[in-house]
Amino acid sequence: MKEIISATIAELEPLAEMFDLYRQFYRQQSDISGAQKFLAERISNNDSVIFLAKQPSDYTGFVQCYPLFSSVGMKKLWLLNDLFVKSDYRGKGISKLLIDRCKQLAKDTGAKGLMLETEKSNTIGNQLYPKEGFVLNEGSNFYEWRR
Repeated sequence: MKEIISATIAELEPLAEMFDLYRQFYRQQSDISGAQKFLAERISNNDSVIFLAKQPSDYTGFVQCYPLFSSVGMKKLWLLNDLFVKSDYRGKGISKLLIDRCKQLAKDTGAKGLMLETEKSNTIGNQLYPKEGFVLNEGSNFYEWRR
């Protein structure tokens, strides 16, 4: 049985392990202690909403959403920033369950919707998101500034 739960500090250890694997997918060095600190701050400060996919014997994936606001729409907007499923559990519908829970979060909070970004090289994500109702915004340019 697959269950989606809201993450709390009690789930920090398994969440941090998955978060570290997620970061490694994006070519970052492993840093479990940094992951724990980062996630503990997000949870403690209510900076994000994190959902965990859980089976009786294991945590199988997670998704993290950050609140944003649409000035034009005058509503909240959620950034689906992180989505990860452990390799042994991929292809079993867990990503869809996590995305559905994020859609419910948007509905529950009266938000305009969800937005996300993924690398062009993420072939699985780029196939999944349109199937889940996400539309590629080809009318905007995405810019970023880094220091």
